[in-house]
Amino acid sequence: MNKPINNLDTQNFSPYLIFSAAEWADFRADTPLTLTEEEVKRLRALNDPIALPEVEAIYLSLSRLLDTHVQAEQNLFAQRREFLNLNGNKTPFVIGVAGSVAVGKSTASRILRELLKRWPASPKVELITTDGFLKPNAQLEKEGLMERKGFPESYDRAKILDFLTKVKAGKQKIKAPLYSHFTYDILPEQYVEVDQPDILIFEGINVLQVSEMPEHGDSIPFVSDFFDFSIYIDAEVQDIEHWYLERFMQLRDTAFRDPAAYFHKFSLISDKEAREIARSIWENTNLKNLRQNILPTRQRADVILHKASNHHVNQVKLRKL
Repeated sequence: MNKPINNLDTQNFSPYLIFSAAEWADFRADTPLTLTEEEVKRLRALNDPIALPEVEAIYLSLSRLLDTHVQAEQNLFAQRREFLNLNGNKTPFVIGVAGSVAVGKSTASRILRELLKRWPASPKVELITTDGFLKPNAQLEKEGLMERKGFPESYDRAKILDFLTKVKAGKQKIKAPLYSHFTYDILPEQYVEVDQPDILIFEGINVLQVSEMPEHGDSIPFVSDFFDFSIYIDAEVQDIEHWYLERFMQLRDTAFRDPAAYFHKFSLISDKEAREIARSIWENTNLKNLRQNILPTRQRADVILHKASNHHVNQVKLRKL
């Protein structure tokens, strides 16, 4: 008699190969680690304990995998160019990095950028975050969205799609807007230029999300349509909450102390009050966004890096080919 489907080993149906951190580390092979401990300290975000051994075990292996994908894309492009008798150069290889607030996306993205720059196939690597594509605070206030900052509707999706379209078209000197976490707002008339990199890392909490499908099958591009590879930084919800609260309290004792900081008011209250406010922000904004918009996109990633409660990657899932 056949087994009921719910009693079967679901691992057999997983689209991913699953590795422990130790197993994944073997895939670095003989790749030399050229980053130093001081460089890693400079690259890591506040409250992220990543150190050289984890960079070597997890991110060096991942950079080796990504390099094989970049080379394969370059070879495919050359073959297609010959087949179609086309001119022009290969457009940038775009890597999307997604995950919750406080999970460590920024650190992972910066580490990967530095490692990938050292591979012969990709000497020019740029990193752009979606923070710069948030609507200005004045617009969010007008639209009643300040309490939903970070939710999909708080971003200027048209600007994101225009930017990525130009990147994939091989345009030169494309401008991306800048955001200040100090002032908690877009920096007016300030931009960073992206000029035909070999690789573009595009990092943001909602970059793997899809929009509602059109009724008549019209073409509506998703941000992830422009990605050649995607990574999701994952952790248990209670761990992410702990990291968020811990980071908030550290910022309260550092950056928030500056009277010009947007959140300066939180440095003037008691520890208990500050922690209660941080938990309220987490529960009413970040947790809702995670459950409604971010976590459902996890299975769309090519690689899922899962972190243990100590903030270190303990499992890697790689989508099967």
